[in-house]
Amino acid sequence: MKKAFFILFLITGINISAQTVGGGLLLGFPQGEFKEKVTNTGYGAQIQGTLFTPTKANPFTIGLNFSFIVYGSETNSRPLSETIPDVWVDVNTSNNLVSFHVLFQFSHLETDIRPYAECLFGGAYLYTTTKVESQYSDQDVFESTNFDAFTWNYGFGGGLLFKIKSGLGIGSDLFLDLKTRYMFGTEAEYLKKGSIQIVSGKAVYDVQKSKTDLLTVQAGIMVSF
Repeated sequence: MKKAFFILFLITGINISAQTVGGGLLLGFPQGEFKEKVTNTGYGAQIQGTLFTPTKANPFTIGLNFSFIVYGSETNSRPLSETIPDVWVDVNTSNNLVSFHVLFQFSHLETDIRPYAECLFGGAYLYTTTKVESQYSDQDVFESTNFDAFTWNYGFGGGLLFKIKSGLGIGSDLFLDLKTRYMFGTEAEYLKKGSIQIVSGKAVYDVQKSKTDLLTVQAGIMVSF
């Protein structure tokens, strides 16, 4: 519930105050120590907003960025309990990373193709959840957060904006936004795919610990007001 309120507050704040609003899909590639622990590619989405659109006269802007990445998941079919072995359910485990950053962006061109550079400062919340889902209706029956942790991170990136349409609405333009970022994450404890094992009817956690560096590749849209 707290996560939902935080996400709603962040999205509302971006929409109310921003002069550019954008979002899109992303792929996350663990780097360094994180890659030694997590070998699979993550996937997710991001949204962001800035206070104004960079121009030649004022090429710097500041804003907020929010992203969500699933860096591991697995689904198993199991009997509901030892006393009800004839009812089977799907047990879905998801390893997630939620990032929230202050964003600084630089771009001095006002052309149809606009390169830009950016840096970000903030933190990331890593958490693993397990959901029990009915095989008949695909509805969640139970859900629990198995493990969570917070880490600080910062990074830099760059990208290209390709103008798709001018004058969208009143004085607004629509862009295709392609970017990549490298984020340096401090050390954290977390679970990964396969970290939860059932031994003698009890859940045993294989907790990982490392820095949490991450390379992301993103594609989306951006609206400049």
